[in-house]
Amino acid sequence: MKVLVVGANGQIGQHIVKQLNNNDDHTVRAMVRKEEQAEELKKKGIDAVIANLEGHKRSIVKAAKGCDAVVFSAGSGGKTGAEKTLLVDLDGAVKTIEAAEEAGVDRFVMVSALQANNRENWNEKIRHYYVAKHYADRMLEASNLNYTIVRPGGLLNDAGTGNVHIAGNLDERGSVPREDVARTVVASLSEENTHKRAFDLVSGDTAIADALKNL
Repeated sequence: MKVLVVGANGQIGQHIVKQLNNNDDHTVRAMVRKEEQAEELKKKGIDAVIANLEGHKRSIVKAAKGCDAVVFSAGSGGKTGAEKTLLVDLDGAVKTIEAAEEAGVDRFVMVSALQANNRENWNEKIRHYYVAKHYADRMLEASNLNYTIVRPGGLLNDAGTGNVHIAGNLDERGSVPREDVARTVVASLSEENTHKRAFDLVSGDTAIADALKNL
């Protein structure tokens, strides 16, 4: 499966690109915003394209052409303010959904946020972030794409364990290493049990492959 990773230079995106590049079942195309980022990836033998989520949708369509799947792991970051969050995490995500459909891509995996589906459990300090994730996810669910929505808890830079806890709805708060989020995303690409599904993700005691099969 040829996979376009949107947000390839982000903290989760870098893990996803690395894992896909080392996976015999997939090939990766990394989408980044800057020429120097693309050049660094190309030096590692990774296919890289330049497109801006705040720019015209046609550049994303072009990036997605020839791919079998799109992974959206882009984000504006926690220090950019609400306006940038809406432009990247919401409108950028929706543009990518539309671009995937126009490019003839069927599979789409979205990296969202724990309990983004449940307004009552949103963190009030970053409510704008949850609003963006919530409505981007809803647009994906309403699309014609074969989607999976991964909603991770608090993101850690610790080494991944390969063990997680996932469910359609997790009431308790929890955290998870970014490396394990990436592993879950990559495993979801070819796990049919995740088709047209959305789930929360935190660290746990179950191997990722088993957790996805038992979702």
